[in-house]
Amino acid sequence: MSGFERAAEVAAKLALLRDCLERTGAAAIHLRGIDWFAWATAGGSSAVLHTSELGVAEVLVTREDAVILTDEIEAARLREEEVPEGFTFHVTPWAQVELRERYVLGLAGDRPVLSDRPRNGEQPLPTALQKRRLVLSASEQARYRVLGREAAEAMTETMRAVRPEWTEYELAAAGAAALWRRGIHPALVLAAGEGRLPLYRHPTPSHAPLGARAMLVFCARRHGLYANLTRFVSFGQAPQDQAALMEVEATGLATVTPGKSLSAVYHAFAAAYNHADRLDAINEHHQGGITGYLAREIVATPSTATELEEGMAFAFNPSFAGLKIEDTFLLGPQGLDNLTLDPQWPAVTVHGRQRPLWLETN
Repeated sequence: MSGFERAAEVAAKLALLRDCLERTGAAAIHLRGIDWFAWATAGGSSAVLHTSELGVAEVLVTREDAVILTDEIEAARLREEEVPEGFTFHVTPWAQVELRERYVLGLAGDRPVLSDRPRNGEQPLPTALQKRRLVLSASEQARYRVLGREAAEAMTETMRAVRPEWTEYELAAAGAAALWRRGIHPALVLAAGEGRLPLYRHPTPSHAPLGARAMLVFCARRHGLYANLTRFVSFGQAPQDQAALMEVEATGLATVTPGKSLSAVYHAFAAAYNHADRLDAINEHHQGGITGYLAREIVATPSTATELEEGMAFAFNPSFAGLKIEDTFLLGPQGLDNLTLDPQWPAVTVHGRQRPLWLETN
């Protein structure tokens, strides 16, 4: 993305935040999370410890200024590598974090401060602003497409190299390395072999050998956005019930249209499981939902009233025991566009959409 495009995206987002200030009468918006930092800075990263929701810098937006709050350890790197034009910096000593909070409180006076993760009497962000983040701009969608393609390529590279004698740790390590080589953060890497696949929906890697089959799952983050996908490899013939799961998925995906609610998608999945005579599957694992600046922005439930719009991204993961299917889609004028489709991965057409098969190898 060019500097001009990034500056335009930042300007549009600052205008949105300032409109929120006008509507609410608040003094400032204080964004603490890694997710909101990436959104506000058009793809900048405040992450150092990748397992934390909070980064090493925050964004404070008032009617007159947009400020990066950080300490003297991080300021130079953030200026040079992460934060685009349009922001000033307020830098405090690393050992005096309380000075940052004092600065915010002093600036606000007796007016409220809105925050994604409220503290010190701050108020939550309005629901309308939180929902607005879910609708991705053209420049965000362009970044997402590149991320999705490269995350899928990293998955294919890894699964074509895997051997049955590998351990789950070795598979996860190979997947993480393939992502890092492409400048993608492996925010989550799950791996399971033949023994653990039927037992757990979220199999964190172990020392167990893979054996006859294996699953690899990515939540791959770059510029704050997440590409989520799952793939399987079989050393021999793949299981035969993947076609039934693809039909379940197809029913749910067909419901993802503008104006529908996220709960409607959940109920479509539930009906499809019933039709497949898998009555308990809907309760054995969540079905995914809206993605973007979190791996799961909003998970579909029976009562999730969120209205679906063009520009939203989705990652659904319907599953049977030992079997799952997952990609990241963007909802556009022509329907769902699969961002994590790799033409080099074996696929089959299901209701007009290319869906991943198991990779069968010897």
